[in-house]
This record gives sequence, C-alpha cells and structure tokens, in this order.
Amino acid sequence: MTTTGKILRFDEFRGYGFIAPDDGGEDVFMHANDLLDEKHLFQPGSKVRFVPEYGDKGPKASEVRVLERAAAPVVRPSAGPDGDDTMCDVLSVAEFRQELTEALVEMGGSLTADQIKQVRRRVIELAQAHNWIES
Repeated sequence: MTTTGKILRFDEFRGYGFIAPDDGGEDVFMHANDLLDEKHLFQPGSKVRFVPEYGDKGPKASEVRVLERAAAPVVRPSAGPDGDDTMCDVLSVAEFRQELTEALVEMGGSLTADQIKQVRRRVIELAQAHNWIES
C-alpha cells in the first residue's frame, strides 16, 4: 500500500529527511537508500509517493518516488523601508516544523531522527500554546 506526502526536509549529504504525509499524522523519516529517483530531486515541498513502514523508532518511508517537484521558493520581504519590521510572520504548523527541522539538522550535532521528532513535537506544542504559530 502506498501513500503520498510532501518533503519537509532532505539533507542530500547526510542522506535523510522527513515527509509530511497527506493524510496527516506523524512525520515520516526517509533515508537515501529508499529513494527511487536521483537525490537532487528530493527538495522541500516536492510531492512524493512512498510505502509507509512502522519500526521501533516510528514511521519510515521506503520506495520513495518524486511525483511533483516543488515550486520555486517564495521570497518574503523581511523589513519595511525604514528597516523596522513592524509585522512578524505567523507560520503554519507545517512551515514552522520545516524551519525547526532545518535549524536542528544544520546544528551539526548528534541528534538522531527520533530525537529531532521528539524535540519538534514539544516545541510545536509550546509555540501553539503561546499562539506563535497558526493552529
């Protein structure tokens, strides 16, 4: 049985990333060994089809194939003409999760995929409690 989702993050050098399944639920771990297309095609926002598997560390994707490549990223202005950013971005949960995942992966530490998912889950709960992100 296959399902679909969108890539939240994929680090081509480390060889892993995460997929947000279209049917909701917990993000799914994906590893480069399970990709059926070239690694450079797996970009955040790309739609993929995969076979979900469930292991000791949570959901994992196998037989991952790109269905639709991501659109070019939207560039948002960061400040007004006087340099003062009077409005702040309120991110959706998915956008916040992607930003947080990128920050955690780029730290270069030794967090496992399972630890990253646990940290994200708790930080998202905290952000929702303070209305820092859309519910």
